[in-house]
Amino acid sequence: MEYTNKKKLLLLPLLVTGIMLGGCALHAQRQTAVRSSPVATDAKGPLQDQNPMAFTSEDAPVLDDSDTLLNPPFPKLSDKTWLQDLAASETASSSAEDDTSQADDDADASTDDASDDDTNGEDSNLWERIRQGFSLPEQNNGRIARETRWFSHHQQYLDRVAERAQPYLHYIVTQVEQRGMPSELALLPVVESAFQPYAYSSGRAAGIWQFVPATGRRFGLKLNWWYDGRRDIVASTRAALDYLQYLHNTFDGDWLLALAAYNSGEGTVLKAMRHNRRRHRPTDFWSLHLPRETEQYVPRLLAVRNIVAAPEKVGITLKPIADEPYLTRVKIDSQLDLATAAKLADMNVEELRQLNPGFNRWATAPNGPHRLLLPLDKAAIFATQVAELSPKDRVHWVRHRVRRGETLGGIAHHYRTTIRVLRQLNKIRGHLIRAGHYLVIPIEDHSRNGGMANLTKVSRHHHKAVHTVASGDNLWTLARRYGVTVKQLCYWNHLSRHTLLRPGQRIVVKLGAGGITPTVFHMLTAPAEVAKPRKITYRVRRGDSLSRISHRFKVTIRQLRRWNGIKVHEYLQPGQKLTLYVALTADSERG
Repeated sequence: MEYTNKKKLLLLPLLVTGIMLGGCALHAQRQTAVRSSPVATDAKGPLQDQNPMAFTSEDAPVLDDSDTLLNPPFPKLSDKTWLQDLAASETASSSAEDDTSQADDDADASTDDASDDDTNGEDSNLWERIRQGFSLPEQNNGRIARETRWFSHHQQYLDRVAERAQPYLHYIVTQVEQRGMPSELALLPVVESAFQPYAYSSGRAAGIWQFVPATGRRFGLKLNWWYDGRRDIVASTRAALDYLQYLHNTFDGDWLLALAAYNSGEGTVLKAMRHNRRRHRPTDFWSLHLPRETEQYVPRLLAVRNIVAAPEKVGITLKPIADEPYLTRVKIDSQLDLATAAKLADMNVEELRQLNPGFNRWATAPNGPHRLLLPLDKAAIFATQVAELSPKDRVHWVRHRVRRGETLGGIAHHYRTTIRVLRQLNKIRGHLIRAGHYLVIPIEDHSRNGGMANLTKVSRHHHKAVHTVASGDNLWTLARRYGVTVKQLCYWNHLSRHTLLRPGQRIVVKLGAGGITPTVFHMLTAPAEVAKPRKITYRVRRGDSLSRISHRFKVTIRQLRRWNGIKVHEYLQPGQKLTLYVALTADSERG
């Protein structure tokens, strides 16, 4: 008995040790299972933790009220990444641009997108057509699951994106199919811009495909004072698919790496691949260490693919888009005032601009592209009427380049207008103008939409008009303007030839008395810009200054200080976030 008790006492420590080791092993197995789980199992976590659009990174995008991605997660091409390519883009000749424009014009001209929200049935639904072309590899990854979960909680956001996509998506899908590319690529604008054609980022990326200026030029997109091809639906789609095909070839047919490079630049992805090769690690997308924004970007597109593939699985209903052309291209042969074009097409100007967002100004570009995108049901009547339009009725404004020695008075006299008109239209304070700058000048009688008051304050009373004298007016310029003689003006107003006119003085003019129709301008302001300035958030980088930032975004230092409450002697800090209101035409002001 005594021997047996001693044996038990000797075995007890061994038993305890065994129990402890078994417990540790079980705990390790549980921890491993948790770490390998693709998503967190706690459905009650804060929404921001599950929200790919919450953008918790420091370069967070800014969404406006219409869900426009004004500051996409990562500028598509950083300056460092593209140093090796800038030379090629800057030396591209104008003839190459013309060839590209011609290629855009000669491409398929009959398609663009569907419109009727009431379209039902699988056979006529564009979403079903897109599903049939899915070919990217399916992945079971926690990053994709997180992005999918966010979309599943935002039905209204997806509704707005689908509504904005309606005019363009059919055209994009058709172009993707013609190239034999995965139809998932037609959904890339959902991630890039939420299908907002006027989207503009702090990285200076623009349009639904978010091209920065250097890359746009590299792939044949024109960028000048009149026109920004990055926002042109046809031209930018062609350039984006060219770019994606180039990246697909660069990365040996790996679409995920090509998409990552589209977001962060091919140099960034190639560098990450070289880093992994040196350490004998895999070089697929999921194994690379890339910028946080890029690591979210590809999973976000795959999440959109999953939503479109099986919306019912995540409780989403996609707004139907008819699988039929919505837009067509109509040639216009030469420059055309957009207000005139809208009138001929029986549309308002804003509707026309939304379909043709590439035009920066009030008219199409003098050197092309000479085409407009129009709804199919508007195209025939527009084509008929524009063919009958006389050249003098096509454009009612000119852009005058100031030459050395010219003055406002001389330019006003040349175009039969007044100094006051030029100053008000071009927002000029005083009389100083600089050689090389441009002035917008009205060139003939043209009553624009809205019936705005006339700049020279002419009041018509039957056969008479009363002109309110502006600074710079004299009897000779008024006589020339209204097609009468100085003698007639003196007779009607009891003046002598040597009378000096005073600003505010009222002069009676008998219209038609000289047998010439007077040139009267009916615009209170210059032709409207394409859209209101966009609010963006810019993250200060090392070496930045107010001067450098103001030059980059074509704003003033005073504006930067006012928008951000920056004092005169206050210095910027790397990482500091600044609010800017940037004109969409900022990149083309010097074009």
